[in-house]
Amino acid sequence: MKSIVISSNSSGGGKTTFTLGLMKALMNRGLRVQGYKAGPDYIDPAFHSYITAQPSRNLDMFLMGEDGVKASYSRGKGQIGIIEGVMGLYDGVGITSSNSTAELSRTLNIPVVLVISPKGQCTSLCAEIKGLMQFEKIDVVGVILNGISESYFRLLKAAIERHCGITVFGYLPYDERLNLKSRHLGLVQSSEIEDLLSKISICAELIEKHVDLRKLLESFKETKVYEDNYHLNNIGIKTAVAFDSAFSFYYRENLELLQELGEVEFFSPIKDKELPKDIDFLYLGGGYPEVFIEELSKNKSIREQIRDALISGLPCYAECGGLMYLMESIDGKDAVGFYRGKACMTGRLQNFGYAKIEVEKENKILPRGFRVNCHEFHKSMVDSDEDKIYTLCKESYEGSIKEWNCGYIKKNTLGTYAHVHFFKNMDMLNFLIKKNEVKP
Repeated sequence: MKSIVISSNSSGGGKTTFTLGLMKALMNRGLRVQGYKAGPDYIDPAFHSYITAQPSRNLDMFLMGEDGVKASYSRGKGQIGIIEGVMGLYDGVGITSSNSTAELSRTLNIPVVLVISPKGQCTSLCAEIKGLMQFEKIDVVGVILNGISESYFRLLKAAIERHCGITVFGYLPYDERLNLKSRHLGLVQSSEIEDLLSKISICAELIEKHVDLRKLLESFKETKVYEDNYHLNNIGIKTAVAFDSAFSFYYRENLELLQELGEVEFFSPIKDKELPKDIDFLYLGGGYPEVFIEELSKNKSIREQIRDALISGLPCYAECGGLMYLMESIDGKDAVGFYRGKACMTGRLQNFGYAKIEVEKENKILPRGFRVNCHEFHKSMVDSDEDKIYTLCKESYEGSIKEWNCGYIKKNTLGTYAHVHFFKNMDMLNFLIKKNEVKP
């Protein structure tokens, strides 16, 4: 597979729009495209999957480790791999480039194309681009300019190619038809945008017209297939996974591991009146339950079935939105009611970013002292007096430590705001499903 990394100098530089348009343009040429997303994002990979018709994959050094990233990359299927970066090229953990798009590029030995949205710049932009190229000697092979006029493009192309010595492949002109709606956690989900295909088709047409795709494709690099030691044996576990507009935040590999352990049946807490039959494990991922709480609240039948099953001891793992859903209410509307307490939205991000979990209290699911890397990103809060077993730790760039508690344990259910990737935490999956046979 030949691959490229799409990065930028900052968030909002046009990475997602260009990535989606490029995917569509290459699909239009008959190429099989595999999408990837640097970092812990759930929303962008859903857009990738919509365009390419196959699952996009996250590549996150902090959550997955180097071996996990390489295994996830190697699970991709296609002729062309497109990795959408996160934030700016060197933005990672704190003030370091650790876990940045640059580190990912270096780890997988894949070159970078910069997508940049200039404004009121010419030679100064060249200095910025040259700085990005030289800061850690990342293999930057070219530039795409975003949201500009043809005349401005001609000026910048001449300046960049003269001063930076790299190719300007073309530009994407500003077109209000390409705007994607946003929400408090980022873009609105792909499943909610009725004219998404039309928008991306327009973007692909603009790329075909204004970008030298032949030259861009020549910059894609043939990559190796890495070792994947994360496959599991089928032990007959049947898992029910909540998946609809309210719950869609899952890492692809987490679902694949559960599918390897046995059967996975997806269901909708919005529409389905009953849980799947004869299940051994319930997985409630993140998403937007607060946005769809009216529909979730009206589906009393499945709320009661979930509550009764968990009270009876069904093992369950509920992340972020899943945790909210298991409370008595979300913003005053009835939820499952398994946990005592309520969830409510706030006006700002609460605990967010990468953190480390340590289990500090004895419980029936995870052993005391168990540690795992995680990620949080939410504007909601949970008010509950249920037992919490986690202490989470986040170190600031100044060296100060922020700690908080989470990890609500009740019966055989663990509810938490923290998202984890099982590739770096295979033992956690073992503990959650209450089996000892989970071995790679």
